[in-house]
Amino acid sequence: MLHIAPFTQIVLVGLFAICVMICLWAVQKVRGNAGIVDLGWSSVIGIGGVFIAVTADGEIARRVLAAGFIALWASRLSLYLFRRMHGAGEENRYATLRKRWGAKANLWLFYFFQAQAIAAILFLLPLLVSCSNKLTFSTLDFVGLIIWLVGFSGIVIADYQLNAFKQSASNRGKTCRSGLWRYSRHPNYFFEWIMWWCWLPLAIGTSYWWIALVVPLLLLYLLLFKTGIPPAEAQAIASRGDDYRMYQRVTSPFVPWWPKKDVEL
Repeated sequence: MLHIAPFTQIVLVGLFAICVMICLWAVQKVRGNAGIVDLGWSSVIGIGGVFIAVTADGEIARRVLAAGFIALWASRLSLYLFRRMHGAGEENRYATLRKRWGAKANLWLFYFFQAQAIAAILFLLPLLVSCSNKLTFSTLDFVGLIIWLVGFSGIVIADYQLNAFKQSASNRGKTCRSGLWRYSRHPNYFFEWIMWWCWLPLAIGTSYWWIALVVPLLLLYLLLFKTGIPPAEAQAIASRGDDYRMYQRVTSPFVPWWPKKDVEL
């Protein structure tokens, strides 16, 4: 079996990511929809992750597990994004950026697309470390499996419940308060964050195990303060107004918890 050194793996995946993002940038330039970058990001991580798992020299069972994790995650997310984008216009966040950047929008979008290529490489580092782990498959790997199953299942359930809510015309302009959405305003984000902790148990035993801490900690920061909850809630308030403000008052923003009693002040 072909084994490739970790540094070479990252270089190859990085070049692949850059080329993919250049192609997708050209596509968005023609079609005027920058949302394709999200589909490219998830696909690059999935393909790059499987490549790393196949060509690494770590314990084989752990590499198979890692390949399964990243392939299922990327396939589900890519399919979800494709269905959401199909036949729809450009998302508000990208339309806002395009308007803000004006005549130089396509140039700034080029830089943005390349930044997503770098982000994809960063998110693959925990998998790279895990697949370089030569220790015998152990209880820690089963812990990683359990963490991944909890996180992935939560994401799937949350997305299914939200989609089912949106299918009813009577719910238009309303906020989903059923299922996991009763206990968290963003259960999909929470379980996504949980899922990325799966790499830590798989990486323990290597010299660079601590790299597996970087992604979940960075992801937590992004979800809470940057690209996750803040823009999502701003858009929700703009579209649903007081209904969403009431939802904010009683529902935990991130970690699922029992809702508060709504008391008007």
